[in-house]
Amino acid sequence: MDFTATDLLLLCVFYAFIYLLWNRKSSKHLPPGPYPLPIIGNLLQLGQKPHHSLTKLSKIYGPLMRLRLGSTDTIVVSSPEIAKQILQKHDLSFPGRGEKAASRALDHHAKSVACLPANSKWRSLRKICKEQMFSIQRLDASRGLRQEKLQKLRNYVQECCVNGQVIDIGKAAFVTSLNLISNTLFSLDFADYNNDSSQELKEIIHSVMKVLGSPNLSDFFPIFGSFDPQGTKKEAEICFGKLLGKFEGIINSRLQKSVENSTRKNDLLEALLEISEGNQSELSRDDMKHLLMDLFIAGSDTSAGTVEWIMTELLRNPKVMSKAKSELKSVIGENVQVEESDIPNLPYLQAVVKETFRYHPTGSFILRNKGENELEINNFVIPEHAGVLINLCAIGRDPSVWSNPDSFEPDRFLNSEIDYKGHNFELLPFGSGRRICPALPLAHRMVHLMVASLIHNFDWKLENGMALEEIDVNDKFGLTLQKAIPLRVIPFKQ
Repeated sequence: MDFTATDLLLLCVFYAFIYLLWNRKSSKHLPPGPYPLPIIGNLLQLGQKPHHSLTKLSKIYGPLMRLRLGSTDTIVVSSPEIAKQILQKHDLSFPGRGEKAASRALDHHAKSVACLPANSKWRSLRKICKEQMFSIQRLDASRGLRQEKLQKLRNYVQECCVNGQVIDIGKAAFVTSLNLISNTLFSLDFADYNNDSSQELKEIIHSVMKVLGSPNLSDFFPIFGSFDPQGTKKEAEICFGKLLGKFEGIINSRLQKSVENSTRKNDLLEALLEISEGNQSELSRDDMKHLLMDLFIAGSDTSAGTVEWIMTELLRNPKVMSKAKSELKSVIGENVQVEESDIPNLPYLQAVVKETFRYHPTGSFILRNKGENELEINNFVIPEHAGVLINLCAIGRDPSVWSNPDSFEPDRFLNSEIDYKGHNFELLPFGSGRRICPALPLAHRMVHLMVASLIHNFDWKLENGMALEEIDVNDKFGLTLQKAIPLRVIPFKQ
């Protein structure tokens, strides 16, 4: 449908009328915030990097701030105390993550464990994830698989070390994570270090992260939802379709082989097929594919991005790198590979990981959506159906919470009880409460092991004789915060 000039004028008049009505409401108990412009509200103040823009605004308006984004109310939280109230004390009042236009592509919003509100279907999918993939028993049973993928990473680094070859750390970490998750799900390797077989999948996954994380006109003006003015939903359909099509082929192949051969695979797909065969109302074919897509995207991208940030900061801070390497040598010994059982005995490596989560959080925001009825927090009213953004970047750089917040200092976590498992609200890379990331136990193991594998028996230098001060630390905004310029380094041995 094409808009005429008259249609647009009437639409503007309509929104101006709604804006005036909204502005007439008593706002004395609403959180403070910048004055919204007619119709568009505070959209212009988001900028290209909303996590940085909202952090600056929170220093003016406080840790509980209200914005008007188009026709929607948005509450921005920038303190651990208020985050705790929303994620723990009033968890039931914030049942979902809000529905974005992109998530509606191919009905993903109705089948995704990441998008569904906390209803019976969501609980069923979470239970499947926990029992079939992320329980301690399942993770212990798959320890050999992780060691196999880490050995391939070490072999690749050793080969590059001998040849003086540059390594793209983000790509190497992505291939490792991708093959780990693809084997956990399907008993298949999807990528190789020495060719570009992973590049297409990486681009698809990053496109999904971008399309789900970027500001979209339809999210701020729901009346535009059916028109998809930015093509966001169409782009999401293309990205989702490629992944879902790949999974459909794998599922069909598995079913065909199960008819021809009774040998059972010990992976998640086998478990899902058994559940679906027993009760399709609990897990349909579509449910299965969308769940696999959630796990595939989250499992391959987030850990790889964190490893790249960790290596970036270790290179920028040689003293930190030296302490981490010394700890590995004293606890593990030289030319011995780190095991998962070693992680609790490596407090400085754990501190480096925690400090990276503080300094470079995996995602910029924790998203929640207020249910029906208003709620009072800190003497301010949170309107019904308001979107809530918990700004992890603001909390991680808050000088009232952290000393020297703009410095990378892992030592702050030594002899500290602060962890990232959802109980300490100043450090929430995986969220908290009922919607905490179910993959946290796997990510915890993989991030520590990948970093240890990269630094234990190898030293690193920048390509082309770059100085440490030249390392770029800009991020690019999306559902996850990736490094804007890839980290390219050369391994060597002293």
